[in-house]
Amino acid sequence: MDSYLQSLLEAITSATRGITTEDLTRHPEGKWSASEVLEHLYLTYTGTVKGFERCLAAGRPLASSPTLKQRVSIAVVTGMGYFPEGRQAPERTRPRGMAAEKVVAEIGPQIAAMDQLISQCEARYGKRTRVLDHPALGPLTAGQWRRFHLVHGQHHVKQILRLREKSS
Repeated sequence: MDSYLQSLLEAITSATRGITTEDLTRHPEGKWSASEVLEHLYLTYTGTVKGFERCLAAGRPLASSPTLKQRVSIAVVTGMGYFPEGRQAPERTRPRGMAAEKVVAEIGPQIAAMDQLISQCEARYGKRTRVLDHPALGPLTAGQWRRFHLVHGQHHVKQILRLREKSS
């Protein structure tokens, strides 16, 4: 597994180790629970898997050309590792009520599936090729996709750790 995605998997595993179902589902008023945060991450991974499957099926990269604004956003997130606070998750990545135990069990295999597909696209189209558009950032290379998922995941792991701290 790629080192970025391995770090992501380890961070999620560490943040959820020993957590009870009760702690996973508890949340402050108007905020997501740890389970919902994990489901959001899971949905971003399934979306990425589907995108890379489309890319492989098409036999070509599906990325557009980046705008200046997108280039700056990509540099901030994947280059500097900064994920801005307060941005609303796209509708398709909002939690839908997946069982806490199921999301905990399936998130690791989904990261592994994502890693495999990203690697296949990278091998087919090249390390420097922008292969697929991210809905907010725009066209990313395979490496930028991995880095995005690490930075985004770390942002949400911090939320999970804060929720665990409050429930102790």
